Amino acid sequence: MRDGFIKVAVSTPDLRVADSSYNVERMIETAEKLAGQGVKLLAFPELSLTGYTCSDLFLQDALLKGAERALYDYVKRTEGLAMVSVLGMPLEHRGRLYNVAVVVNRGKILGVVPKSHIPNYGEFYEARHFASGQGAEGEHEFSDGTAVEFGTRLLFEDSHIPDFRFAIEICEDLWMPAPPSGYHAMAGANIIVNLSASDELTGKADYRRELVKNQSARTISAYLYADAGEGESTTDMVFAGHDMIVENGIILKESEPFGQFAADKGLQADGVSVVTEIDLLRLKNERRRMTAFPLCDAPEAPGRYRVILFDVGEPETTELTRVYTRTPFVPETKKNREKRCEEIMNIQAAGLAKRLRHTGCRSAVIGLSGGLDSTLALLVTIRAFDRLALDRAGITCVTMPCFGTTSRTYENAVNLAGELGTALREIPIREAVLQHFKDIGHDSRVQDVTYENGQARERTQILMDVANQTGGLVIGTGDMSELALGWATYNGDHMSMYGVNCSVPKTLVRYLVQYYADTNSSAALQKILYDVLDTPVSPELLPPREDEISQKTEDIVGPYELHDFFLYHMLRFGFTPAKLFRLAARAFEGKYDGETIYRWLSAFCHRFFRQQFKRSCLPDGPKVGTVSVSPRGDLRMPSDASDALWREELERIRESLV
Repeated sequence: MRDGFIKVAVSTPDLRVADSSYNVERMIETAEKLAGQGVKLLAFPELSLTGYTCSDLFLQDALLKGAERALYDYVKRTEGLAMVSVLGMPLEHRGRLYNVAVVVNRGKILGVVPKSHIPNYGEFYEARHFASGQGAEGEHEFSDGTAVEFGTRLLFEDSHIPDFRFAIEICEDLWMPAPPSGYHAMAGANIIVNLSASDELTGKADYRRELVKNQSARTISAYLYADAGEGESTTDMVFAGHDMIVENGIILKESEPFGQFAADKGLQADGVSVVTEIDLLRLKNERRRMTAFPLCDAPEAPGRYRVILFDVGEPETTELTRVYTRTPFVPETKKNREKRCEEIMNIQAAGLAKRLRHTGCRSAVIGLSGGLDSTLALLVTIRAFDRLALDRAGITCVTMPCFGTTSRTYENAVNLAGELGTALREIPIREAVLQHFKDIGHDSRVQDVTYENGQARERTQILMDVANQTGGLVIGTGDMSELALGWATYNGDHMSMYGVNCSVPKTLVRYLVQYYADTNSSAALQKILYDVLDTPVSPELLPPREDEISQKTEDIVGPYELHDFFLYHMLRFGFTPAKLFRLAARAFEGKYDGETIYRWLSAFCHRFFRQQFKRSCLPDGPKVGTVSVSPRGDLRMPSDASDALWREELERIRESLV
């Protein structure tokens, strides 16, 4: 199993009510087609062999025997397929009729799971035909003598891939206060399969979608939801075939309700299938991280879950079809981005407001460079002061021009401070830095790390002293991406009294500033902010060329969009370099080639491990998302940790590129 990926599918085949022979043909065709695409787990809807809307025909022997014959047909004709299938059918067991899911693998019936909660309200009359499966445990013997496990507490596990483990609930089970899937997950299932027949009503698709997403998130599982479609009877209900594959609360793939009707083809006779890959290692890592997630000690113990093994071979899943966004920290739609930006700026401002109120400070000091990070820090400070009804004149913006300052960034800083109504102090540091170089015996013509960091530390010293003069707090401007890479001068811009941007990645900083420009600014302020957004990211520590920025950060450390991609997936899910490389190659296909991705992944790992000492003594600052590098929260990492294992894997990547 490469990188933990397993290809799965849910399918709503075209069917005819009460015609098991026709239905099983469509299901076999679907299974053969999807097995050819590498699918290892396939789920069909509730009562898929007969159709859900058979009503009192469920009490007819002809229908029940026909369903069993269809099951045998499916088992025999899919024997050569390296997949496990979950089918729905009515089944008589010990004198009672049950609505069940049957699990089939390589010519064998592995087990039968009955539906626990039987709806009998509104348009549903299932209790007229079916008994509840709660408490019905044991074995079921089919008419051909095959005996299999029967019950609600069954776990199905691949004999070669223990992380490939699923359990089943059926339709209404999910809608209960305590769905069986919660117990399945605690027993070790990381995939939940739901065979459903959920009729379509106004607004129900949205409710259903949220229900599946929430249950997947609560159980930290992949959730496969197979819904009955348009072959069902429409006497009283209409079914839309709303299939979903969800992973830890995120929809990976979803069919459009009523998707069996193609606009240009009419009814699609082969039904609708939703196919994608689920990441079992991601789920495993997430459960391992969530130490509060309860697990049963021995699911196979008496009275507990019974484990049934299956075999789907050794899946490689070499080709990924699921989509990975290039900017995992940034919502893709404008509406969601704006909502996220408002939430983040409120969190940042609330954190700073609390610190100001607690310390009794009515003043704040910010080193304003005219770049993105210091601009965001100022906008957040403005919001905090407004929240506390403090005079914006209590915010002292300090611009400290030196060797690398350009007129563009200088003017943006000056104009921004003025437009926002803050105090502004201009304190040139050129002469002070030159004197410092003279004091330590450094040749100012040598533009090395001493040359650069001497300026950064001089600026921090001034900010701290101005804060003492005004009785205020120095507001940190550095962002999380810089901290992850160690792209900060130790005890220079690395230090502050409260770092409002400390958990905001660089790719998101830009959107926050743009959001403020678009929603909270005058025309004059908007013009300034747009120019800041258009300015290359730079610490401006080296002399400009013809008043243009010569030191561009991304030319030195690499594209921040790549580093933020690596940062998110490594810290959030614990992915290895090989998996990071694979996902980045998928996400950035057409923009960066393999050599480029490898170069900056190698640089990211190198810098991340060697710069932890800077993160170990970070100032306080608010956490705004699921990833943070604070030593008091998400990242408690020794400063002397070796990256040998990561380098070994990086070397294997490099060799594969040769």
